Amino acid sequence: MKRTPTLLLQTAVAAATFFGAMGAWAQAAGDAKAGEGKAAMCVGCHGIPGYQNSFPEIHRVPMISGQSAPYIAAALQAYRKGDRKHPTMRGIAGSLSDQDIADLAAYYSTHHQAKAPEQVKAPGGVVAQLIEKGACVSCHGANFSSPIDPSYPKIAGQHADYLYVALKSYNVQGNPHIGRANPIMGGIAQQFSNAELKQIANYLASLPGELATKPQPRFR
Repeated sequence: MKRTPTLLLQTAVAAATFFGAMGAWAQAAGDAKAGEGKAAMCVGCHGIPGYQNSFPEIHRVPMISGQSAPYIAAALQAYRKGDRKHPTMRGIAGSLSDQDIADLAAYYSTHHQAKAPEQVKAPGGVVAQLIEKGACVSCHGANFSSPIDPSYPKIAGQHADYLYVALKSYNVQGNPHIGRANPIMGGIAQQFSNAELKQIANYLASLPGELATKPQPRFR
């Protein structure tokens, strides 16, 4: 029987979710209070509302307050290993111990408490087809704030320009400074043109979510 690309992706998602959960159980326990004391290197970008990064193109830095601890830890570990290649983030992540990562993840997961609605507005016709083609709901949840594995990101309400840059990065090959190595997202992103990725990003950004940029007192 011939399998469709979407079915193959869903099978890969199920396998990755299982092994991701196994890895999450082995992570060090994080201390949010300790993480607050270690966040000085983070707030210069992630603690300033509207702050923009200029590499590889101008875009707002992602909101991380309210993300799940397993996702923040997984992202930092990916930067440290080189699976994510942003030079600044690789340099920062490379300076962190496993305990530092766990503490920062615990801190940012509790730094903003919000509850996304269970139902969000349905996308328009063209975008609906793109969302279905990418099987986005199967990983990130029907409201895009309830991922099936906590090591996957909440994406509802995230900055559109950041989402667009992130999605494009999964299609970059062989560049030492740009790109993300993730077999699931790589398989999904390569199905779309840049224009289609932007449409997806704009829709996701328009949704109510659980993420925020919360400045530290020095930036208020």
